[in-house]
Amino acid sequence: MENYLKKSLSYAEYVKLIDDLLLEGKTTGPNQSYAMFNYGKLNRQRMHRLEKTVELDAETVFSIRSLDVNWIWLVIAEGWCGDAAQNIPIVEKMAAENGGIETRYLLRDENLELIDRYLTNGARSIPKLIALDADTLDVLGTWGARPKAAQELFYKLKDQGIEKPQIMEQLQRWYNDDRSRSIQKEFRELTAEWAEKGHASLGSRESRNSLKSLESLAS
Repeated sequence: MENYLKKSLSYAEYVKLIDDLLLEGKTTGPNQSYAMFNYGKLNRQRMHRLEKTVELDAETVFSIRSLDVNWIWLVIAEGWCGDAAQNIPIVEKMAAENGGIETRYLLRDENLELIDRYLTNGARSIPKLIALDADTLDVLGTWGARPKAAQELFYKLKDQGIEKPQIMEQLQRWYNDDRSRSIQKEFRELTAEWAEKGHASLGSRESRNSLKSLESLAS
């Protein structure tokens, strides 16, 4: 995981990469069709709007600020991805509430071997967030590619044989109606689980270190 972090981008660098490519009439990834460029342009506009308009619930702010952690949230995404555009600005706002949480970004299509470790029902769905203990790089958990209710809607529409463009339109309406409530609730629950897991792991490491120290003194 260390090698992936070394080549990862900050949020500012990730956004700048998208913006610079759009100025060249491009987007991220190998598919540089006109349609993909338009998706990239539209989703960058969505990100910009959400960055300015989304507000976290008081419960979410309190929950995130209360965490005593040292984490890295490694996010796998692409500039053309609609779900990434809808969710990443909220992820950034949550991470900004706690100085112990750093976000880093990788492009999926440049890191297929990594996304293949974290498939969603066999698919390379993005965004995929991998929560890491910054000290040990242990994986505490993952989130993605969209809130559970949106994921269930996606599978329901897919099973009905609806074409992907129409599915994406319905998901867009879902996001507009949800107003980030679902992702905030999920992160309140997940971060509590990740914190508990991290503290349990720390306690186990400290116990092993104490035992080693006692054994060293005894010898």
